[in-house]
Amino acid sequence: MDILYLRGRASAAEIHEAMPDRPTYSAVRAKLRVLEEKGHIRHEEQALRYVYIPTMGRETARRSALRHLVTTFFENSVEQTVAALVDLSAADLSREELERIAKLIDETKREAEG
Repeated sequence: MDILYLRGRASAAEIHEAMPDRPTYSAVRAKLRVLEEKGHIRHEEQALRYVYIPTMGRETARRSALRHLVTTFFENSVEQTVAALVDLSAADLSREELERIAKLIDETKREAEG
């Protein structure tokens, strides 16, 4: 999906070529088929080949995936999700990152109050 979001559209061969640590070409085709069946991408026929295109923007897909993650693994609790993320990356967060996160939380609290 990253390759499609960066390029906007690409054939299976182009996607395969752009992948680091490339799986087999047939594995890429199989994954594209699954992504299409799930509605994440669609294809158009161009010059006897399929060109794949994302069906939604990256930000919409990101929000949908995050919503699914929160619902599936954290009982629909944003609090549990944030706690798990902070716990997971506690050693890797710089003071500046922690301050930005705290600022985002403060801004959200102000919006909820007003």
